[in-house]
Amino acid sequence: MKQEELIKKWLDNDLNSHELEAFKQLEEYAELVRISNGVKQFRAPEYNTSEELKSTLQLISTKKSRTNNWLKPFLRIAAILAISFSVYYYTTTLDTNISTLMAQKTTLELPDASLVSLNAESTLIYNKKAWKNKRDLSLNGEAYFKVAKGATFNVNTPEGIVSVLGTQFNVKQRHNYFEVVCYEGSVRVTQKLNIVTLKPGESFLIINGKRIAKEKETALNPSWINNESSFKSMPFTQVIHEFERQYNVIVNPQNIDLNQLFSGSFSHDDIELALKSITLPLNINYSLQNDATIVLSHN
Repeated sequence: MKQEELIKKWLDNDLNSHELEAFKQLEEYAELVRISNGVKQFRAPEYNTSEELKSTLQLISTKKSRTNNWLKPFLRIAAILAISFSVYYYTTTLDTNISTLMAQKTTLELPDASLVSLNAESTLIYNKKAWKNKRDLSLNGEAYFKVAKGATFNVNTPEGIVSVLGTQFNVKQRHNYFEVVCYEGSVRVTQKLNIVTLKPGESFLIINGKRIAKEKETALNPSWINNESSFKSMPFTQVIHEFERQYNVIVNPQNIDLNQLFSGSFSHDDIELALKSITLPLNINYSLQNDATIVLSHN
């Protein structure tokens, strides 16, 4: 195998045992390893890879006539150095992006050991490198947080900001819908001109731009954590949207009043049972057109 191929595979951490032995026999082996180890000690944001590489190559060009015997190996090392710094900078400043699909949930641990459960069709974004100094993340969708005690923890959504020191709470941000429920500790919600502090059992709910009063929450955590969606006097359109997210289907409501209020719940594990749970209380009929479309109608 050519020398350049061995070096490339080494950079990709893709050498087998035989190739690794061949790589160790290269004349530049010790220098390559030394440079690779040295790169890890630098702080990437303070190093301008493009400018340093340009400067190095210009210096080499001025001495080309009397350094021809070592020019090529040095150029290779300079290129490796530039690539290493670029990779190091990219991987340490890149945001972590966690997304769930329809009918999918996931749980993750943040760098400070805080836990986040992400509901279906939701996205969470945070930066590991900056986390120690600033516990900030962005949420689009719904998530349940168990926050480790420490500095202020901010959840930024398109509708508002939720700030805590250490607590358990649920944030749901959907189209024309923003809700925060505190289960433990206290939560500060900042939403446009509203700044509200919530205690355990208290909620903050905005639907279509209007503040909605809710009864005190008595559950210990949100129902969706246990594969069930619960509603108390909620517009039926919100029920349909959540059903679509949990079962990855399209619901076609024909001559149905989507503003009528619904109280009840449906399971995430049995679509037939779930359909009966949301239709029978409102005297609605349903039919499955195919695996992905459900039609709702009155008699």
